Amino acid sequence: METKAAQLIAMMAHREIRSLMMRCLIRGVLATALLLTSGLRATISAEENAATPQEEAAEQVVLGLSQNKVSITADFDGSDILIFGAIKREAPPPEGPPIEVVIVVEGPSEPLTVRKKSREFGIWVNTESVAIDSAPAFYAVVTSGPFREVLSHTEDLRHHVSVPRAIRSVGAPSEILDAQAFSRAVIRIRRDQGLYKLLENEVELSQQTLFQSSLALPANLTEGAYRTRVFLTRNGSVVSSTETTINVGKIGLERFLFNLSREHSIIYGIMSLAIAIIAGWGAAAVFRAFRQT
Repeated sequence: METKAAQLIAMMAHREIRSLMMRCLIRGVLATALLLTSGLRATISAEENAATPQEEAAEQVVLGLSQNKVSITADFDGSDILIFGAIKREAPPPEGPPIEVVIVVEGPSEPLTVRKKSREFGIWVNTESVAIDSAPAFYAVVTSGPFREVLSHTEDLRHHVSVPRAIRSVGAPSEILDAQAFSRAVIRIRRDQGLYKLLENEVELSQQTLFQSSLALPANLTEGAYRTRVFLTRNGSVVSSTETTINVGKIGLERFLFNLSREHSIIYGIMSLAIAIIAGWGAAAVFRAFRQT
């Protein structure tokens, strides 16, 4: 009896050991399969991520400037900037619509207040005003074709390319029925001053590879960093873009007088008054000498 009981206990223990070994084996197989699946997914994801830059880099824009610094001197009457570049490709250009180029040069932005004048009792007075949160001091868009053909409305919204997209105005007073009219007024005034430009068909594109355009900067430029962007578009969609900066600043006597007026306004005022008195006295002395002769 004791022998049979021992054999029964041994059989039960053997079964438990086999069951435990099977469970461990199954868990090991499942873990191995899970690791292989995760590795396969990671490999596929890595291949997809590696393929994406290649697709995006199929056409890349390379940008160059004739000068990246504009110096404002006492006799500064504007400057011409030559913007040029090339389209880098790893393969022949795809079939379909040709490549187009859009160049954007944007000056430093600043807030401003636009006021509307109305005639009240025979007198022109300010009746309404809207605060513009941000408006660039200079803005130029140069394209290789008609603007609406080279850039879609959706891409314009995404990249803020057109002149109206460069002006940000939010929170207009509720009593202002047409707040956009004030933004349009800013665009109209600065366009008349030569500060806002839309130059269509002004980018020369050669063999779908090389491009160049000349942009005239006016004499009334504001100091600061001028953001320069170039977009390559195909069928209205942006396929590549790059940007650089043009630095505009005063130098020489202009810089000295500007810093003096800002940092030492009292000295600047006294010096201006002294120059005016001396100039007036000198002019009077010259006229007196002419009369005597």
